[in-house]
Amino acid sequence: MSATPVHGTWEPSPAARWEDGFLSGNGHHGALVFGDPDDDRTVVTHHTLVRPNGGDGEHRLPPRLADGLPGLQDRLLSGDLTAAEDFTDGRPLQWVRPFHPAFQVRLRRPDGDRDAGRDGDRARYRRTVDFATGVTEATRADWTSRVFVSRADDVIVQHVTAPGLTLDVSLDHRLPGAPTALGVGHGAVLTAEGGLLSLRARYPDSDRAYTGVTLVAVTGGTTTLAPPGARIEGARSVLLLTRVRRHTGEADVVAEGRALRDLLDEGRDAYDGLLARHLTLHRTAYERVTLDLAADPAERALPGSALLTRPHSAALLERLFAAGRYHLLSASGLFPPRLTGLWTGDWDTAWSGAFTNDANLNLQTASAAAAALPEVTEALASLVHRQLPDWRDNARAVFGARGAVAPAHTDGESGHTYHFSREYPLHLWTAGADWLLKPLVDHDETRGERDPRTAAALAEVALFYEDFLTRTDREGRLVVVPSYSPENRPANASWGAVNAAMDLSAARHALLTAADHHPEHADRWRALAGRLPPHRINADGALAEWAWPGLDDSYDHRHLSHLYGVWPLEEITPYDTPHLAAAAHRALELRGTENDSAHGYLHHALIAARLRDGERVAHALAQVLEGDFFHASLMSAHYPHRDVYNADAAHTLPAVLIEALVQSTPDRLVLLPAPPPAYPSGALRGVRTRFGAALDLTWSPDGATAVLRPDRTHRVELWTSAGAEPLDLVAGEDRVLTLRTR
Repeated sequence: MSATPVHGTWEPSPAARWEDGFLSGNGHHGALVFGDPDDDRTVVTHHTLVRPNGGDGEHRLPPRLADGLPGLQDRLLSGDLTAAEDFTDGRPLQWVRPFHPAFQVRLRRPDGDRDAGRDGDRARYRRTVDFATGVTEATRADWTSRVFVSRADDVIVQHVTAPGLTLDVSLDHRLPGAPTALGVGHGAVLTAEGGLLSLRARYPDSDRAYTGVTLVAVTGGTTTLAPPGARIEGARSVLLLTRVRRHTGEADVVAEGRALRDLLDEGRDAYDGLLARHLTLHRTAYERVTLDLAADPAERALPGSALLTRPHSAALLERLFAAGRYHLLSASGLFPPRLTGLWTGDWDTAWSGAFTNDANLNLQTASAAAAALPEVTEALASLVHRQLPDWRDNARAVFGARGAVAPAHTDGESGHTYHFSREYPLHLWTAGADWLLKPLVDHDETRGERDPRTAAALAEVALFYEDFLTRTDREGRLVVVPSYSPENRPANASWGAVNAAMDLSAARHALLTAADHHPEHADRWRALAGRLPPHRINADGALAEWAWPGLDDSYDHRHLSHLYGVWPLEEITPYDTPHLAAAAHRALELRGTENDSAHGYLHHALIAARLRDGERVAHALAQVLEGDFFHASLMSAHYPHRDVYNADAAHTLPAVLIEALVQSTPDRLVLLPAPPPAYPSGALRGVRTRFGAALDLTWSPDGATAVLRPDRTHRVELWTSAGAEPLDLVAGEDRVLTLRTR
């Protein structure tokens, strides 16, 4: 039994479903591991694997609507509440390209060998995933299989050991939903190490394909070809190194094999060498932050599936926090996490397995700065900066403006706005660029250094607002028109409306942040921000989702876009704007759960934490923990009862717990703003603040202690349950704070 939090999970049987497979990844390649000694399957994924679905014609470009924009604005401002419904070029709804798996690496024991090993050894089976190393391991008797995805060498590594090991090894594309017209070709050759296997899959009606290559290095025994793979007999160990590439034309399998062979470290165990290089990067990142909730050691020792049946267990929350950081790190590299993170075992991924920018992506990456995972923010930055040229196209085509407008959905290849419809007029959404750049700004504040790429992108967003914000109301205040609050509509109007609260907050924040980064334009941009209207409080005393008079709220909705000013922004706080904070809290009280989406519950919890409502945080968490949202892999689902594989809950949960315990801005530290009452004791170590200090927090029913390790000399405002006081920090000097919690 463990006396410290468990940094991994385990199961007493192989995965029967791909959703329960243990996960490893390096932000490029991913692996879902079943761990079956008799038919060991590892599903291979890669962030670039998106399926063409309709070619690359004009419907993949943003609609050219700018000439009609003034007419639409006139109609909306004159009271035509359905005017935006025909602001389109008539195209059908077009989803972004769907994310899909590549194939499975399959290691099958011959039937006779299976029977011999199964009867007496079933009870000795165990599979684990170690979050600190990224290694999944399955064992039964003297058989062991270990899989990890190297962060150093960008390769999937599998090492199988057993005496007299006999296996059929193949690359198998036959996964659920795989197109029947997929053009598949296999290759297998013997090599000095053992063998080289390849699988090429060409998409139907496309010049695009992907190719997987697996180097099989065998110790002892013999290797023979057994199309489409190879048979290994009498070996002591088998090491498999796998990569997959998406491409046009043909892949150079020989060159790929040579690159894999170069990873074999002569003079020492190749597996150990590969693991050591990987751990330098992965372990360092994972171990930066830990959470200890003083859980029962007996519960810490339970397998994950058993722990999930105890939704009120501190051990469960500890493990989900650890798993969330592990999966978030593992899914982030080339791109940040998709709706499914980096993993899927099915070609029919819900919502295309896209990057959904109007809520899900920012929720999943919400902990990156505080949870000391700059790797995640850098992955987000990579996506943003690669797509900026497409964002410029969106601004010109739809709005006739300079600058940049982000799409609501992207597959990672294109940043163009082309996924929209009458019910989801996502091409009207202008807040996306600010929403996606806010974590990059937080990252810069945390590390104390500004990225010039972020500053340049902020300037482009400000230029967009300069061109777009040209209409005014009767009082001379600027109007955001058309305006869209994802993915809701006023109760008495259509989806495209006027002055959505999110759009107002985003425009104000983008202009003021750009001004802070560009003094030469600061006066102009601050003046523009100052002309935007204030938020509106409706007849229920709630912050209205639309600040335009006459637009009524629709409360039962999974999104909480109108409270963007509370989280992730600091526009509305209990400290600076208590009247607006009270209205935001009332809006949160009135918000329904609509379809019980996991992201809705945890978005609710993040906002509640900012508003210092620990009971509401605890209630939202309980809905997820009690709702059967987690698979045995500790990856989550979108809906209760493990319906629709989705990473929102898994990746967002660490952010909720951190926000409930510690919040920071460049000039403020809030300790224990909304601690969940069910966890009266604990320790959160290693979190980062936006004023440049690492922080360890311990708390109990009698009090709390915070140890700050600042790398900047700075004065901040410290807020606790006792109120506010100034706190002076000196670079390099630890500061210990003692708090009474009752």
